[in-house]
Amino acid sequence: MGMQHRVLRRAMKGALALLYPPQCIGCGVPVAGSAEDDTGLCPDCWRETRFITGTACNRCGAPLPDDGTCRTDDESLICDDCLAIARPWRHGRAAMVYSGTGRSLILSLKHGDRPDLAPFLAGWLSRSAAPLVRPGMVVAPVPLHLRRLMKRRYNQAALVSAHLARLRGLQHMPDLLIRHRHTQGQDHRNVSDRFANIAGALGVNPRRSARIEGRAVLLVDDVMTSGATLAAAAEALLAAGSGPISVAVLARAVKDD
Repeated sequence: MGMQHRVLRRAMKGALALLYPPQCIGCGVPVAGSAEDDTGLCPDCWRETRFITGTACNRCGAPLPDDGTCRTDDESLICDDCLAIARPWRHGRAAMVYSGTGRSLILSLKHGDRPDLAPFLAGWLSRSAAPLVRPGMVVAPVPLHLRRLMKRRYNQAALVSAHLARLRGLQHMPDLLIRHRHTQGQDHRNVSDRFANIAGALGVNPRRSARIEGRAVLLVDDVMTSGATLAAAAEALLAAGSGPISVAVLARAVKDD
């Protein structure tokens, strides 16, 4: 009976695909038959998305120039920002540069009421974050303050981190971190102001602190610019006795964009 049910479901899904072919998550055009089907993007939107697949900073995932001699596992591959600013986490990865179609999709997820984008974006991030995954690692999103959560209705980082944890077979703790106070947006602030704005705003949920003692944590967020918010989150986790911290972000803002 179970086998018959699965066959019927597959047949129904196939029929629906014929009636309603998949659409590009970026522009809405049909993508059936394109080489980029598994990403959810049409060829045009694919070309406008700067995936980070080559040499990248091992702290934040920013793309780095490569003369052909670099090894992706080289611990000395560090960008200028991460040389200038101390990072309380060990490793980091980003799925794409914050520009083009990638930027539009993140803004749609964040402000455009498009939670349906989360599985696609999490799939991209899962591939990028693969080198960071460790057995027993906990996955946690950067939290929103209740005021902002009520306005948006969901935490976009938590949607992505939930799918990422499922794809990688890791434990997800969406409420591991909490915001003690509401902070103003980080946009249009310089680096020092961003760090000052977020200082003391994040902490570990007291009900979860015992469950992360000594355990590696993968922090997930949508965009990294200065790294101030991720640093505050990582410092709170380390102060609570966690193991090493890694960060995974959908997109890394870079200076040439």
